[in-house]
Amino acid sequence: MFWLTPGNLKADVVAEAAQPVADQVLDCSGMACPLPVVKTSQAIKKIDPGQVLELLATDPGVEPDMRAWTTRTGNELLSIARQGDVFHVLIRRMK
Repeated sequence: MFWLTPGNLKADVVAEAAQPVADQVLDCSGMACPLPVVKTSQAIKKIDPGQVLELLATDPGVEPDMRAWTTRTGNELLSIARQGDVFHVLIRRMK
C-alpha cells in the first residue's frame, strides 16, 4: 500500500487531481478564427459564474486567442492542453 503524504506528492499528480470538470463542452473543431472566440463568448454567458466551460478547437490560434480573450473579459483561463490535433481549453466564468 502507498500513502500519499505531503513529502511524497508529485506536482503533476496534484495538478491532475485538481483539474476541474467542465459543466459545459463547446466543440469548435474545424472552425477558424474568429469563430471559436465568438462561440466561446456566447457560451460563457449561458453558464453560471463559477462554472467551467471546456472549449474543443483545432485552430492553433485558439491558444493566444483564449489567453487574450480571458484577460480582456475577466474570466479565468484554467488550462490549455493539446491532445493530437485538438486543443482542450478550460475557462471558468468569473462574473
